[in-house]
Amino acid sequence: MFKSFELRLKGAALACCMLLGSLDVFAADNPSGAQAFEQLDHLLPTPTETRTASGAPGPEYWQQRADYRIDVRLDDEKQRLEGSAKITYHNRSPHTLSYLWLQLDQNILDPKSDSMLTSTAPGFEKMSYGRLGSLLARQEFNGGYTLSKVADGRGKPLSHQVVKTMMRVDLSEPLKPGMDFELQLDWSFNIVDAIAIGSRNGYEHFKDDDNYIYEIAQWFPRLVAYTDYEGWQHKQYLGAGEFTLELGDYVVNITVPADHVVAATGELANANQVLTSKQRQRLKKARNSDKPVFVVTPEDAKTNQSKKAKGTKTWTFEADNVRDFAWASSRKFIWDAMGVKSGDRTVMAMSFYPNEAEPLWSQYSTRSIAHTINVYSRYTFDYPYPTSQSINGPVGGMEYPMMTFNKPRPFPDKTYWDVTQKGDSESWSRSKYGLISVIIHEVGHNYFPMIVNSDERQWTWMDEGLNTFLQFIAEQEWEEEYPSRRGEPKNIAEYMSGAEGAMVPIMTNPESILQRGNNAYGKPATALNILRESILGRELFDFSFREYARRWKFKRPTPADFFRTMEDASGVDLDWFWRGWFYGTDPVDIELGQVKLYKLDTQNPELEKERLRKEKEEVVKTLSMQRYKDVEKLVEKYPELKDFYNERDEFSVTPYDYAQYEKLLKSLDDKEKLLLNTDKLFYTVEFHNKGGLVMPLPLRITYADSSVEQFTIPAEIWRRNAQQVTKLFIADQEITSIEFDPYLETADIDVSNNRWPKKPVETRFKLFKESAKPNHMLRMTEDGWKKEKNKAGEEPEKEADK
Repeated sequence: MFKSFELRLKGAALACCMLLGSLDVFAADNPSGAQAFEQLDHLLPTPTETRTASGAPGPEYWQQRADYRIDVRLDDEKQRLEGSAKITYHNRSPHTLSYLWLQLDQNILDPKSDSMLTSTAPGFEKMSYGRLGSLLARQEFNGGYTLSKVADGRGKPLSHQVVKTMMRVDLSEPLKPGMDFELQLDWSFNIVDAIAIGSRNGYEHFKDDDNYIYEIAQWFPRLVAYTDYEGWQHKQYLGAGEFTLELGDYVVNITVPADHVVAATGELANANQVLTSKQRQRLKKARNSDKPVFVVTPEDAKTNQSKKAKGTKTWTFEADNVRDFAWASSRKFIWDAMGVKSGDRTVMAMSFYPNEAEPLWSQYSTRSIAHTINVYSRYTFDYPYPTSQSINGPVGGMEYPMMTFNKPRPFPDKTYWDVTQKGDSESWSRSKYGLISVIIHEVGHNYFPMIVNSDERQWTWMDEGLNTFLQFIAEQEWEEEYPSRRGEPKNIAEYMSGAEGAMVPIMTNPESILQRGNNAYGKPATALNILRESILGRELFDFSFREYARRWKFKRPTPADFFRTMEDASGVDLDWFWRGWFYGTDPVDIELGQVKLYKLDTQNPELEKERLRKEKEEVVKTLSMQRYKDVEKLVEKYPELKDFYNERDEFSVTPYDYAQYEKLLKSLDDKEKLLLNTDKLFYTVEFHNKGGLVMPLPLRITYADSSVEQFTIPAEIWRRNAQQVTKLFIADQEITSIEFDPYLETADIDVSNNRWPKKPVETRFKLFKESAKPNHMLRMTEDGWKKEKNKAGEEPEKEADK
């Protein structure tokens, strides 16, 4: 026993470098460990000269482009829109194209769309007025495009085929690499009531003053992205999978009622024609202001909405290198603005909102835009556009280049909650933090995916997850203990445990995602936070993340490009991390198991015999032995029955003991004698991976003198056995407690088994008076709401819940 342990000690002592003197891992080879750390090569596309093995765009990288000149007219009487466009498509691919595909997103509002036909029945056990009204309004609304012209640049009609939310346009002759094609389109559609039906765009009607706020998006036929990895990305638009678009330059003329105020992607090109001299002066002042300045004051807006002017105005906006275009229009808008420095550029942060949004919006909206640009730019790149705008209207949270549609508003009495309450979605949506967070999130989308132009139709997490991760950072830099919903590992633990229903991997197409908010927003954001805080460290992570953002600025990355860039820039193999968090559904549940203490047998008979004496004295007397203590013993009655062994001190040191010890000492060299006399304590600690997801082991160890030591064991400890490992720690004094994940950094789903010795789980209970009301009238618990929600069939999370 001693020799084998001594050999182990000799070999390990040379490698003893950790704070605690942690030595070896007692783990046999196990296929599960090999599988957890298997490389991802076979799951990722083979690198090419288009997309390199480092995760960077290659020398042969290419990307299509589409430029738009659009004229659009808003009918404020009929809530209808008419538009015409000239689109120049640039074929920068190495392929010859015989047709083009365009997205017709408004067709999702056709009562016979696939989105409607494939929607499942709601739960009628608990049906709200709003839900029923929305169902009926959706059935009755005559939505979708009416196309009146599809022609080439000379006006010659082109053969085309509408396929639900897509349209194929057949070219009169093939479009070769390097060539351009001009397309002309005329269209119209009815604008949806976004409050009654719920939509990413539409109008809101205010009965008191009979005015509208229009938030217009997905409003013109847009070229489908054609890529090196997918070809035409023309997966049908069903609602959850958002948009994959080409970058281009836009000139858009928007004709609206003469008293409307318009906000849009890009810069206003004809301010002299549509703004008053006073508004232009205020806008100029705002550019150099460090706080929001009203361009249209609340009083101006009240006057404007009180009567309707005759005639129209045309607002012209220009935007360069954007992938989409959105706008908003209303005579109710207040408009405030301020300049924000980002690199060498001054960005105009601007907000548009009705008086119903006050006082919340003038205090927080534009400031939230400015804060987002400041924070995001530090972690990615300088904001490259001239404006960033936040619009309050019927859409709860949606993003476009330089444009975001956001809620909430205060209560009608102008009050609002300033804290959030778990399980109370109304509390969140009505709070100031709800407003700040949704603006940070939607403005943050300008970076992902408006500039880092990922494929939302295929990989929702690449924009929502990355953006939610940076949103968490921006929220924490807003104020201390900001009540972030997502990002903290502890907040995703319930979802990871499966308590909220079935899960699918993050790498799932958005139309097949279950629990969109957790899967596409919360889990990837949490994973990146863990990667930053607990695996790579902030400095290494931030460098790598910034490298990814800058490599793919105005380009189209895939998940493989992100994974490879993070590893390439950090120098750390993270395949185990991507596999577990993005390709799997296992949770983190590490149990701190048996702890054993080993002390070295010095073989010095004087020391060891005395130790054995004390150990015997400390042995607990059994109940039987205690009760037999006072019973008369036979050897006391008949002393002649005693012999040498009854009288001998079994712990006395004999000459033979001394001789054996001397013999041992003569056989040892000086180094071995030092080892034989070590007074170190050797602890072996078992860790059981009950959840299945391998993770680092952040530990906090407390000693007998109350000193504390903290460190993290890398995840590679699981590489030979992903179910169980035993770690050896060498201490100078007794360890009184060991804690795994003391700061809740791993999303462990069961913290009750994270401590040795085990600690009771403390909770509170409340007393209540019995109610005379029937059970069904009592307030439903949070668990009850979840059960009702599951009965009803969960719908994709709305953008407002970001």
